[in-house]
Amino acid sequence: MNRQIASLFRLSAVAFAVLITLTAYWQIWAADSLATRRDNARLVYRQLQIRRGLIYASNGQTVLAANHERRRNGLHLFLRRYPFGPLFAHSVGYNTVGNGRTGLELAENDYLTASNSDLSTVVSRIGSELQGETVTGDDVVTSLSVPAQRAAQAGMAGKVGAVVAMEPSTGRILAMYSSPSFSPKAVEQNFPKLSRTSGAPLLNRATQGLYAPGSTFKTVTAAAALDTHLLTPDSIIDARGHCITVQGLPLCNAGTESFGPITLDVALTNSVNTVFAQIGQRLGQNRLEEYMTRFGFFSEPPLTYPSDEMNPSGLYHNGHQLKPGAPVDVARVAIGQERLAVTPLQMAEVAATIGNGGERMRPTLVDRVTSPSGDRVYTQRPEPLEHVMSQQSAQELTGMMQNVVDEGTGTAARLNGLTVAGKTGTAETGVTGVNTAWFIAFAPVTDPKIAVAVVVEHTPLFGGQVSAPIAASVIEAYLGQGVAQ
Repeated sequence: MNRQIASLFRLSAVAFAVLITLTAYWQIWAADSLATRRDNARLVYRQLQIRRGLIYASNGQTVLAANHERRRNGLHLFLRRYPFGPLFAHSVGYNTVGNGRTGLELAENDYLTASNSDLSTVVSRIGSELQGETVTGDDVVTSLSVPAQRAAQAGMAGKVGAVVAMEPSTGRILAMYSSPSFSPKAVEQNFPKLSRTSGAPLLNRATQGLYAPGSTFKTVTAAAALDTHLLTPDSIIDARGHCITVQGLPLCNAGTESFGPITLDVALTNSVNTVFAQIGQRLGQNRLEEYMTRFGFFSEPPLTYPSDEMNPSGLYHNGHQLKPGAPVDVARVAIGQERLAVTPLQMAEVAATIGNGGERMRPTLVDRVTSPSGDRVYTQRPEPLEHVMSQQSAQELTGMMQNVVDEGTGTAARLNGLTVAGKTGTAETGVTGVNTAWFIAFAPVTDPKIAVAVVVEHTPLFGGQVSAPIAASVIEAYLGQGVAQ
């Protein structure tokens, strides 16, 4: 009998310990996980009673996300409204009752709901709760420029693709537009229909879209060649006619173009595939991938933004990213083909890094956070991430990219009174006459204030024809000078 009692006691003790452990787990360690679940109706209802902080454009005055108040069951509820509709739908995101939140609404949710650990916010929140007042979240001031965003939207009208613009010296994102866009109001009203709409409007192509970069990637190849002193802009390379053979297959220049011995400068200006394929072979896979890594390839984007709304750029096979060192055709990687897949955000970073003298900055979407009383809660500081190349190499590459715009494949991006450095790219899709068209650029050349990446899907046109003018319009809108030619 004593043994039975002892066994029962031990079993009860174990059961009690398991109960205590599970209770502690769900109330302490798993609390955050439960809180973030979209179907946590209790949390959603509680947060609706918080006057959510506003989201502003970079001028600190234009409201991108506001509130409208409703009264239900004697409670004040605050629902979101978006004055600009589809214009900032992907970058700002949405906050809904039944379909969760995205974009900055999710990334900055702690600030917007006064749930962050900043002392002044905590004190303010506790004070409001003790006095029975409505809790008000902190306001978020973004780096987004309304004129640049409008220009991106206008340029992408009727097209599928994306535009990302950055400030080279700081990494501030000035524009982030994905086309087609959507109305945040429609998410609340009819999410199932919107999620089934053709063209995938809910997909943020600026950060999630993966595309073959085409010849825009030649800037990365050129950076590696210049920085390792393999070549200079004046180095002569024999283009060897219209086509060369690589791994038993022809690798050709666009159209019927045929070149002999030319300089590296001329090769970039005219986007000569046969030259850059040879440069890739001379660099070797390890060295080329080293510079890709410096630019940010193969890694999660270092942006404070929902991780499931971003994709890393790099080499992919069957939907899985390859690690550096995996067997590849380095000649075709060097010209932006093979299995390269990149986001517009990544290519904007490439352009911005070159424009910033070879220093890669962390991309950011938020300039500052302020309390309801106007006090600074958080200020974003520019953060260097990587010294990708020497300043001399960046200057040499800048001069070559300026020639692309002045006299090469990117002349459609020329602006009166403003020097622009850029690179075109046209990637084949496997369907005759259907391309992925790119353009990356920065301006002004002597003191870059903006870097832009534009991609247009499923177009019969080339990057210099369709994407370069869009980039020029965004640059012009942001800088407010010059007339696009």
